[in-house]
Amino acid sequence: MKSQSRKDLAEQYKNREMVGGIYRIVCSGNGKYWLRAAKELKTSQNRFMFSLGIKSCPETCMIREWQAYGPETFSFEVLEEVKREEDQTEKEFMEDIQVLLEIWHEKLPN
Repeated sequence: MKSQSRKDLAEQYKNREMVGGIYRIVCSGNGKYWLRAAKELKTSQNRFMFSLGIKSCPETCMIREWQAYGPETFSFEVLEEVKREEDQTEKEFMEDIQVLLEIWHEKLPN
């Protein structure tokens, strides 16, 4: 790969549109859910789908339900998406997402 094209690819990656937000992973076996925030929702969803595909629990806090009800009872739900503004730093973007997470914690029952 040429040096210039590598620079172009790096610049494209750096300038890509980031869509973050709030999601939850739900176990339909008992209705329990885990609320999460991500700066890139698609990455989190892909990671979850990969875990399902290889039948590996996505997070250790879910292991009890994973073993009791099985991977087929788990689902990934996007609750709210937010796009990173052009003039927004990654830190500012994550702070906004954390505020959204707090709001969703208040909205949803425990």
